Amino acid sequence: MWDPAQYGIFGGERARPFAELIARLDAHLGGAEPARVADLGCGSGELTAALAARWPGAVIDALDSSPEMIGAAREHEIPGRLRFRVGDVAAWEPDGPVDVIVSNAVLHWVPEHLDLLPRWVGALAPGGHLAFQVPGNFGAPSHALLRELARSDRWRAELGRLQRDAPVLDPAGYLDLLARHGCSVDAWETTYAQVLQGDDPVLEWVKGTALRPVLTALDPDETGEFLAAYRERLRRAYPAAPYGTVFPFRRIFVIATRNTT
Repeated sequence: MWDPAQYGIFGGERARPFAELIARLDAHLGGAEPARVADLGCGSGELTAALAARWPGAVIDALDSSPEMIGAAREHEIPGRLRFRVGDVAAWEPDGPVDVIVSNAVLHWVPEHLDLLPRWVGALAPGGHLAFQVPGNFGAPSHALLRELARSDRWRAELGRLQRDAPVLDPAGYLDLLARHGCSVDAWETTYAQVLQGDDPVLEWVKGTALRPVLTALDPDETGEFLAAYRERLRRAYPAAPYGTVFPFRRIFVIATRNTT
């Protein structure tokens, strides 16, 4: 389902929310270095490797459900310190308390994640931190047009079930959920006004993420037909300018610290 090369086309833009999340997490750590870290949904591993460089004393367990992503990530392994493995984040269980759990752009793919988050809090050591970020742009044209097309008469039978309207909460919703499970919570959102380059860059962007279930479900001829129709809609919604194509990119961030009492 996942294509590391396609996902990496806009690697710099995709990494920016992760950098913001970890910078804020460092402020919560107050100069302390975690000993045990889990990166749940690590993708192709570059960002996990950045965690290993930031926290040289940490042992990091990183997993992702995609064999293709883990295959790419294994070049970043550090024996005894950083391990990548294929695994379902919803089934993850550590063999002891963890100081930091990081989950970057993953939980919107996990329908049961509102039940999963309290379990992750329970895996933290007292004073440990859960840090995650998810997209908040499901109402944006990129996603609304995709749902509209997938649910049209032409595609409903094959694709309608693949599209979800609102798979994440807003910052206040996550704050309420995690505060009720014994955490102090820092939750916020940011919209990046990104300028993408290239022909049909918004289409290329979503090919790496939201379009993956569609591309997996359709045969090559159907894929070409679907992409042609979606491309025209995206061109109208995101017109190109002389300097590039503006693609607003809303993200939701949460850092939950497990209370010590």
